[in-house]
Amino acid sequence: MAKLKAKQSRFVDEYLVDLNATQAAIRADYSEKTAYSQGQRLLKNVEIQSAIQERMNGRSNRTQITADEVVVQLARMGMSDVRKLFTPDGRLKAVHDLDDDTAAAVQSIEVITKMIPGHEGEEPEVEYLHKIKMIDKIRPLELIGKHMGKQLGQWAEKHEHEHNAGKSLSDLLNEVRSER
Repeated sequence: MAKLKAKQSRFVDEYLVDLNATQAAIRADYSEKTAYSQGQRLLKNVEIQSAIQERMNGRSNRTQITADEVVVQLARMGMSDVRKLFTPDGRLKAVHDLDDDTAAAVQSIEVITKMIPGHEGEEPEVEYLHKIKMIDKIRPLELIGKHMGKQLGQWAEKHEHEHNAGKSLSDLLNEVRSER
């Protein structure tokens, strides 16, 4: 394999952070004005493609995590349903009773314990307030869309820059539905 120039090597390093060619080009000190086109050009370079693939394979071997496993985790987060946190009668399920998909979508749980004094010699009651923060679903869904788009030859980075001026939300939704 041909040796990459320092800036190209930095682009490879930065691209592997988030798989965003435009941002990788900016972080690798290419001009912000031309970062989009530079990123796309760099990704077409055979030596750079080879370096990216080699580094991705090495990372997979080291971590024993496959791309499929990452997509599964993203799907768990992006397709989560907050209703699965509760029993049919509306009580919060115990953490150990959550299915794997729901548990993967929980970002944090805060439990506040409150002592309520008992009346006339009764034992005090303990009240628990649970605050649950779920993962923001937008980013996992964007990453899944980007991954699936690359497999299907669609949803490339250029779509992030397209402008749909003059189109209503219902027009855009109808376009998406008709593409299915």
